[in-house]
Amino acid sequence: MKTNITLKLDAALLREIRVLAAEEGTSISALLAARLEQIVRERKSYERARKRALARLRDGLDLHWTPPRSRDELHER
Repeated sequence: MKTNITLKLDAALLREIRVLAAEEGTSISALLAARLEQIVRERKSYERARKRALARLRDGLDLHWTPPRSRDELHER
């Protein structure tokens, strides 16, 4: 379902948008809808990546690290 909205733009900006839409062979409405969809997709993608990164930070990263041996153990004969 699509819903109409009202948008107030400066006249000079509107002229530029009309030219841009004509160059791309689309309408202003389609141009704006595509850009808004892109913004929402990018934001969702960012949020998913952020959540994954935070989960990794909480879980920690296992580097299989073992504490170094003592000096005495290293020089044991």
